[in-house]
Amino acid sequence: MVQQENKPVTQIDFARAGVVTSAMEAVAASEGLEPERIREAVARGRIAIPANIHHGSLVPKGVGSTLEGIPLSTKVNVNLGISGDLADASVEWEKVEVALELGADAIMDLSNCGKTRPFRKELIERSPAMIGTVPMYDAIGYLDKALVAITAEDFLDVIRAHAEDGVDFVTVHAGMNRRVIDSFKETGRLANVVSRGGSLIFAWMEATGNENPFYEHYDEVLDILHAHDVTISLGDAMRPGCTYDASDAAQIAELIEIGKLTKRAWDAGVQVMVEGPGHMAFDEIAANMKMEKRLCHNAPFYVLGPLVTDIAPGYDHITAAIGGTMAAASGADFLCYVTPAEHLRLPDAQDVREGLVATKIAAHAADIAKGVVGARDRDNRMSDARRRVDWEEMFALSLDPARARERFESAPPSDEGTCTMCGRMCAMKTVNAIMDGLTVNLDA
Repeated sequence: MVQQENKPVTQIDFARAGVVTSAMEAVAASEGLEPERIREAVARGRIAIPANIHHGSLVPKGVGSTLEGIPLSTKVNVNLGISGDLADASVEWEKVEVALELGADAIMDLSNCGKTRPFRKELIERSPAMIGTVPMYDAIGYLDKALVAITAEDFLDVIRAHAEDGVDFVTVHAGMNRRVIDSFKETGRLANVVSRGGSLIFAWMEATGNENPFYEHYDEVLDILHAHDVTISLGDAMRPGCTYDASDAAQIAELIEIGKLTKRAWDAGVQVMVEGPGHMAFDEIAANMKMEKRLCHNAPFYVLGPLVTDIAPGYDHITAAIGGTMAAASGADFLCYVTPAEHLRLPDAQDVREGLVATKIAAHAADIAKGVVGARDRDNRMSDARRRVDWEEMFALSLDPARARERFESAPPSDEGTCTMCGRMCAMKTVNAIMDGLTVNLDA
């Protein structure tokens, strides 16, 4: 059992002590809810506020729902990072700029090539968005060792470095223990293990014969995270990588283990998010969201997609947005974006833009469906601006104002104030004129 200090450190520590922190106040203000409701939910693990004590530029965001079941707005994450084949930090900074411009709630730095610490530290310094990482990705480059030569203590050192740098949440694949692997081997899969972090841990376990180091040394992991208030995002190493494997024995076996690890983290004063499936047929999504909430004690749920079909490379931001809408409307709290480059290559800045906007559409559509406080307000303002044919206001209210303006200005209308779709037959202008008692003349 992890021994906690008496002095509160994490958001969950403060919440249990009855203290409403500045981060809780900020979340309450942004969500239109009372601070005490946020505090109560943080204390019970229903809301996580990933906010490392070293991340000074952070604008805190809450993930989850209140004890009464009032959902917070669905948050959206962008993945980026330096890759071995395209190791160009300047390209990644372009993606960061796009993510922040379009209002990403979180950025996960998945850099996996060379010494990644300078990029990560600058990202934390500059970003108001939450920063997440997968320390397992960074282990080989950070430690400069072959995978099989890395020790359990080495893995803990990488987590410690990320926590000290100011990372707000880390994905740790602690649920894939020997029991889960035995289930996977016995039942089999079409696509096997598709999680990059999970595959590396699986390879390490098979090569060394040891238990998953993050499971075996889970208490030490929690000690590190508690000291810096890093939220643990319990990664799903056995997430389905194709629709055929969804809801199978390996996925569920790991989810059961993650539920146990969730309670242990809360007991240690560490905030928790649970990560969920990547590929899943549309009709299975709602049941999976409910199952996660049941098995993981209503911890905030963070899903990749899910992608509802496997045959749309080049368009997987759409397959993921379809699944993401259903997932969030059914209880998921946090969506990881998918770009058109998924399954094909490292995304560029344009891919990031398209993937992020598609996922924000999914999140917002779900927020309307599940009755998030104030979710419809922006849509209503947009509708009013359309009625008044106020193009500047319409652009400003758009999820991607630059794209909306670009499309409009690419085909200038001959009738001022209209667009080339309807021109002088614009329904809004016609009805506005009639309502103002004017005569409508559509003659050339």
